[in-house]
Amino acid sequence: MKQQYDQILVTPKPFVKWAGGKRQLIPIINQNLPESFGTYYEPFLGGGALLFHILTDKNGQKCSISDLNSDLVLAYTTIRDRIDSLIASLKNHEKNYQKDSESYYYSIRESNPRSEIEKTSRLIFLNRTCFNGLYRVNSKGKFNVPLGKYSNPNIVNEENIRAVSHILQSSRISIKCRDFEAVLRDAKKGDLVYFDPPYQPVSATANFTSYTTKDFTYDDLTRLAELCLKLDSRGCKVLLSNSDSKEVADIFAKNPWKITRIEANRSINSNSKKRTGHFELLIKNY
Repeated sequence: MKQQYDQILVTPKPFVKWAGGKRQLIPIINQNLPESFGTYYEPFLGGGALLFHILTDKNGQKCSISDLNSDLVLAYTTIRDRIDSLIASLKNHEKNYQKDSESYYYSIRESNPRSEIEKTSRLIFLNRTCFNGLYRVNSKGKFNVPLGKYSNPNIVNEENIRAVSHILQSSRISIKCRDFEAVLRDAKKGDLVYFDPPYQPVSATANFTSYTTKDFTYDDLTRLAELCLKLDSRGCKVLLSNSDSKEVADIFAKNPWKITRIEANRSINSNSKKRTGHFELLIKNY
């Protein structure tokens, strides 16, 4: 069976729905990538839409990816290293969910599995069945999103998850759980660093930074801006996504930064009418 899947040429896509995911913006981000670069770094990995695009487009590209969300990082390494066991666990979730979706969802949401397989399986299951595919944790680190209204969610999505596993195995990729500033230890002249941090809010109700138990504050944004300048002085190519907010525009207003305003949809807004007509900023130094 595994050989059969290795023969299927499927373009890998994000295996989780993540707030701020870049899948819809790949065409315009691709237009803003440098023609050539060394190692690709992405310190706020999230759903990995740009990573999968680069790996598909540039066979053998060396990458260093990281995130502060330890469950998410574990999911990437589990998909890479233990795909068959993970799929078996997801199929078990799917079977139990079909019997009684509500009681099973909340029992899994309250569970705290110990094994790496079950931790990753739980994350993917909850992401596929929770309200709006929203990943959110409270101050104690507990996932707290209610059940979504899905008639037949694609919990396993085997073809894509095998494609993700295959490309993570066959590529020169380092996967780490660490703070974004750690990229300064490794990045060198000619490397590309893409930052896609939790966005600065553009309104009082738009603030959503609860991917981990630590919120991303304005002080963190300032820390990120200082890091970007250090990377620029080292000769790195820096690309950054963030909200179309005055704070972001002001902090990156001077050279070497070039700011482009682009239109983007918000796929996790609970009101579908408010998912369109939003703008964000694409900032680069090249």
